Amino acid sequence: MFNGLMTNRLRQIADAVRAAGEMSVADLAELTAASEMTVRRDLETLAGQGVLERYRGGARSLLLRGEETPFALRSDEGVARKRALAHEVAGLIADGEAVVVDGGTTCREVARALRGRRLTVMPLSLHTANALADGAGLTLLLPGGEARPGELGLVGPLAEASITALRFDTAVIGCCGLTAADGLTAYDLPEAAVKRAAIRASRRVIAVTESAKLTRTALAHVADAAALDLVVTDAEAPPDARAALEAAGTVVRFAADA
Repeated sequence: MFNGLMTNRLRQIADAVRAAGEMSVADLAELTAASEMTVRRDLETLAGQGVLERYRGGARSLLLRGEETPFALRSDEGVARKRALAHEVAGLIADGEAVVVDGGTTCREVARALRGRRLTVMPLSLHTANALADGAGLTLLLPGGEARPGELGLVGPLAEASITALRFDTAVIGCCGLTAADGLTAYDLPEAAVKRAAIRASRRVIAVTESAKLTRTALAHVADAAALDLVVTDAEAPPDARAALEAAGTVVRFAADA
């Protein structure tokens, strides 16, 4: 785990190199107001995560602009906001429900908020499962499937079959992008298939996302906006994005203090 300052700097470096294709150590030091020695250490960390490739005096990105930022970089980013979103979602779920909870950093916070509740929960990633482990009163159902590296989301035919065999009261779904025009989207095709299975198996669908994603569209279509009963986001959501989602048939709810 990284401290907040280091996480922000790593994200800043990763985003800059990704946008430019490649950058020098000197330019990154100027951008981040850090020493070149610190930048070199950060580049080694990012290279170890497969985000970029080091070369003498700089680095080049290994991520396409349409790919997902690694879980380790997102993990400590905006934690207070994600917890506020998670608290709002947890308040919408009644004791006794059967709930399927998606992977991703925001849904991991939802899992933490549900820990100890009298619920039956199927997590869709190992990160989410770990957040729920040993929760008193909670019944934990683990799907099969293959764990995606880094994200540890459970994907593939076994995961989809596990979900399809059940019926849930609520699905809590994260996203990489969500707009009225393109619906809910994800970067990874197998992950998108698992999300679709969870939506089909649930009576109610709650999408939870930071407002920045309400203007983004990722590669894989998961569901139309109309398939979402509720979108929980923060108060910085663009008014036009909110209005378009509501016109498409979903309810947009702002989390307090998010």
